[in-house]
Amino acid sequence: MATILHVDMDAFFASVELLRHPEWRGRPLVVGSGPHERGVVSTCSYEARKFGIHSAMPSRTAYALCPHAIFTPPDMAHYSSVSRKAFEVFGHYSPYVEAVSVDEAFLDITGTIHLFGSARALGEALRAEIRRVCGVTCSVGIAPNRLLAKIGSEENKPDGLTVMPFEPEAVARFLAQKKIGVLWGVGRKTAELLKPYGITTCCDLQKLSVEELTVMTGSVALAESLHAHAFGISSDRVAQEESEEKSVSREHTFGEDEPSREIVRATLMHIVDKVGTRFRRERRWAATARLKLRDADFRTITRQEPFDAPARDDMSFREKALSLFNAAWPERETFRAGSRAIRLVGFGVTNIQKTPCAVTSQPTLFESDADATRAKRERLSEALDALRTRGMAVSHATPGRDRDK
Repeated sequence: MATILHVDMDAFFASVELLRHPEWRGRPLVVGSGPHERGVVSTCSYEARKFGIHSAMPSRTAYALCPHAIFTPPDMAHYSSVSRKAFEVFGHYSPYVEAVSVDEAFLDITGTIHLFGSARALGEALRAEIRRVCGVTCSVGIAPNRLLAKIGSEENKPDGLTVMPFEPEAVARFLAQKKIGVLWGVGRKTAELLKPYGITTCCDLQKLSVEELTVMTGSVALAESLHAHAFGISSDRVAQEESEEKSVSREHTFGEDEPSREIVRATLMHIVDKVGTRFRRERRWAATARLKLRDADFRTITRQEPFDAPARDDMSFREKALSLFNAAWPERETFRAGSRAIRLVGFGVTNIQKTPCAVTSQPTLFESDADATRAKRERLSEALDALRTRGMAVSHATPGRDRDK
């Protein structure tokens, strides 16, 4: 049986700011747009949360809730620097680290527990090293799968550690009294869908069959997911990147099912930029682009299409992503998988090669106009990567799962 550790940095952006401004400790702190600007909260301190402030909330609303809060703009370059130190620490406890974001990761510690004597001892050692090296706290959950490890890390926040039950019966008992909102895939829409049936806890789900849940939700996939997760059953594993990637992709799951085509489209563009930046860490080109959309009923549509020529630049990635998106969800039309709301959007590139030449083409001695345009686009994309790395690019918030930690 695997042992998975989920580590979650506590109110990460706010915690890092407090290292630089110890005089702010104990006061409500909001990291994000200014109180009178048209923007949102990135994260906030636990003192600010007592006033009802949370991530993705308009900054003007946050100010109305707590006028005496301190507002400070995010410094992504500095946060990334501290994040790199944290991930170096994670690597001391397992070679298998899956980054979820700058402040969150899963570790497969199955093979390293013996070095520390117990999973709890390993988790405590990791937390102590994070505090010493980074100056901030983190919360840890340890469990037999990612689902339970994530739930465990939320149990004793901030600055806590929870070792979840491993035996199926004990897991079911632990989850029984939990609200269904702790389960992956249960947002406000799903909760409201089940509420008329009196289903509010995992115990309520455990009493039902997949067939009964299918009737209630209208989706076999959603019913199967809810039933398995209510018992803590999940086959997910810590993703381990291959030394030579066969594809590069990224997905975004909305915190609430998103009905707005424009918001989904904007989120897709944000994902495309992230894929491009990661892809260009190595000198390589992609021949194919792929789009993924999943609706509120767990129905998924995927589309892929080759680039006109192997590409690695933002412009080519964006153009192809938009082409695939417009085909999957034309303007003024309902998403073709059937639902009016989107649960997940993803983009990736595949068929990776070491040269920009198409497989069917022959290399030439002379640069064509197309080669010159490609090279210009690649230089521009690399320049944008440098700006993003230094935190100089403007970061626009997109609706998604709550990033408060």
